[in-house]
Amino acid sequence: MSKPLKQIHLAAHFPGVNNTTVWSDPEVGSHIEFSSFAHFARTAERAKFDFLFLAEGLRLREQGGKIYDLDVVGRPDTFTVLAALAAVTEHLGLTGTINSTFNEPYEVARQFASLDHLSGGRAAWNVVTSWDAFTGENFRRGGFLPQQERYSRAKEFLATTHELFDSWQGDEILADQSTGTFLSDAKAGSFVHTGQHFDIHGQFNVPRSPQGRPVIFQAGDSDEGREFAASDADAIFSRYATLNEGQAFYTDVKSRLAKYGRGHDQLKILPAASFVLGDTDGEAEELAKEVRRRQVSGATAIKHLEFVWNRDLSSYDPDGPLPDIDPELGEHTIARGRAQVRMYRDPLATAQEWRERAAANNWSIRDLVIEIGNRQNFVGSPATVAKTINDYVQADAADGFILVPHITPGGLDTFADQVVPLLQEQGVFRTEYEGPTLRHQLGLALPDDVRGERAAAAT
Repeated sequence: MSKPLKQIHLAAHFPGVNNTTVWSDPEVGSHIEFSSFAHFARTAERAKFDFLFLAEGLRLREQGGKIYDLDVVGRPDTFTVLAALAAVTEHLGLTGTINSTFNEPYEVARQFASLDHLSGGRAAWNVVTSWDAFTGENFRRGGFLPQQERYSRAKEFLATTHELFDSWQGDEILADQSTGTFLSDAKAGSFVHTGQHFDIHGQFNVPRSPQGRPVIFQAGDSDEGREFAASDADAIFSRYATLNEGQAFYTDVKSRLAKYGRGHDQLKILPAASFVLGDTDGEAEELAKEVRRRQVSGATAIKHLEFVWNRDLSSYDPDGPLPDIDPELGEHTIARGRAQVRMYRDPLATAQEWRERAAANNWSIRDLVIEIGNRQNFVGSPATVAKTINDYVQADAADGFILVPHITPGGLDTFADQVVPLLQEQGVFRTEYEGPTLRHQLGLALPDDVRGERAAAAT
């Protein structure tokens, strides 16, 4: 008997500060004006996507001590944007990246509970930690926490916010509106938490929200990050969007769930992926090559190489060979505020591998950077892209994908109009939303007490 087809989950990432957007394209709009966010969100909702995702940048990037001017763009506050989008959408989930190193549990819990109320149960939180002291200079806490303590703080931070969300339970949310008194003897919102990182007590002042708690996302790829996701997250972002790498990551993370008493479907794995569509596969391939060359200018290629070499390489020709000098080891100082720096944990080995690949293929610096950073995961006609996405999901390389278009805000439109209908025809993607909350779209259970309240309200 054949296995039933898995349902695909799709989401949209409004990239903000990044090196994916083709900034020179005249169709690229503002990344600050609300009209751009609204257009993007409405397209995602029209296509019945699960959610929209906003990343977060807490400091402008620098390279060589100067503002990195190849992709500088402002980023409005995440909660403000998501709250505004709640007013112009009805079903789309609203996911924001909020740092657990530079915030406090009470404040973040209050903001997410408020967003969940305002959106009718569509809030989600991508829990991240800070990784560099450079970003920390914008905050009182700075960057003093080593990696293991950052994850320790993040786990306690998340557990503490759950205590706050759960401090309103059952009858405690029922009040006599004429007197403002609670009908339960329990003290609604009361909490006491004493731990390594937080020692707080008081009353949480936002009643239980439609989802009880926001959906929790996590994006760490280290062993600690994978364990964090397996123990506490509802979904995990992944950078493994090829079939074999995706299957390996999927198997590894899903295998960790049982030790925490969780089932296989209680954690969704959603890699980020870009796409290029054409009328034919050949046309799409040619367009993808053009997009990559426009994403990686000569100056961008040199800057990317500096992530690994940790040296000023501005004297090198981007159309020439790779440097024959080795990377500068030790504290990374050339590129600051860039997450890509973390990807290269062994600069010497990475440099050697890149030299060998460049020599074998007769690649210049720019050619190499284009190849190693190739983000067109799905390239082809709408039929080809729909088939590839479905093949990956059915092969357990992912539960779905978070799509990152190279043009915003209109770059999602063609996918919504041409690829989504094909997935719907195959019976692997919804034609209507499953329910009122993001947890419904992701197939995740509501907390027990919220489920009980909904059942009681329906009788």
